[in-house]
Amino acid sequence: MSSIPEFAELLADTRQSAAHLEMRDAYFTNPRFEAWQDGRRVDWDDRGSWWRPYHQNIADAVARGVRVRRVRIVSEPVTDYIAWEHYQTRANVEAGEEVRWLPRHRAWDLLVPGTDLWIFDGRLMRIHHFSGDGEWVGKELCDERSAVSRHAAAYERIWERATPHDQYEVKVK
Repeated sequence: MSSIPEFAELLADTRQSAAHLEMRDAYFTNPRFEAWQDGRRVDWDDRGSWWRPYHQNIADAVARGVRVRRVRIVSEPVTDYIAWEHYQTRANVEAGEEVRWLPRHRAWDLLVPGTDLWIFDGRLMRIHHFSGDGEWVGKELCDERSAVSRHAAAYERIWERATPHDQYEVKVK
């Protein structure tokens, strides 16, 4: 595939399901994470302060019947970054995402993809690449049927074992 559509375009073309796998314990930093580290918290009653175009894209997809799921494989105790992600996941859930967490020590016997990815309708993967320190490196698409099928099957096994967001307790140092 020569050009890679942006996430919003891929999600807009999705009809049934979008599944996201995240496996890093830290990603590139951003001002919202830094604010959280400084003790500033989201005013959940002020939706305009935290609702982003991403959340609207998810809400629109869910409204048209797309099931959007995210599972995060994390080390325990979690990093500050993962503790922040757990805190801010409320926004994802309010947008309509189903989110689960799988401690890395409970995933040892699963075959896990080598990098973060999205699977759209079981037919297309958007693969995310990061540097060792969590900086964004790039993305690629894969529509090769057997590769997508293998990754989708792995995702389902991970999903089944993972704990729903509202039941997962963050274990920090």
